[in-house]
Amino acid sequence: MQIDKIDDIKKEKKVDDLGRAYSTGRRKSSVARVWIKRGSGSVKINGKDEKEYFPSKSHRLLLNQPLVTVERKSELDISCTVFGGGLSGQAGAIRHGISRALINFEPSLRKNLKTKGFLTRDSREVERKKYGKAKARRSYQFSKR
Repeated sequence: MQIDKIDDIKKEKKVDDLGRAYSTGRRKSSVARVWIKRGSGSVKINGKDEKEYFPSKSHRLLLNQPLVTVERKSELDISCTVFGGGLSGQAGAIRHGISRALINFEPSLRKNLKTKGFLTRDSREVERKKYGKAKARRSYQFSKR
């Protein structure tokens, strides 16, 4: 019997003794460690509330996308630690970590998250600066005289 797709394989729930699912998310140079458990819908990032950590509404919308997609925003508590990069990269890393942790917590959500693209790690990194250039590709201003 040949299995064509990985989605056909039944994944088991991966939860620790405290009822938490864990996963790691990455984006640019940011790394987020995410724990999910049943609760009232609170989100703690590095010990702070999400509104305190991310003042920008766009960053909060980004990290809550997977929860809104699977309609579990008010059912799950999320605790995460994130380091490296800026706020945009950190929000993306948390989103990636939440998506992966949701699959460990509830494997049946995989298909829905996969079709929206939340499980794909965004591999774009900052291009390095080259010698003889102002930035990675930008040349210095040319002067005729």
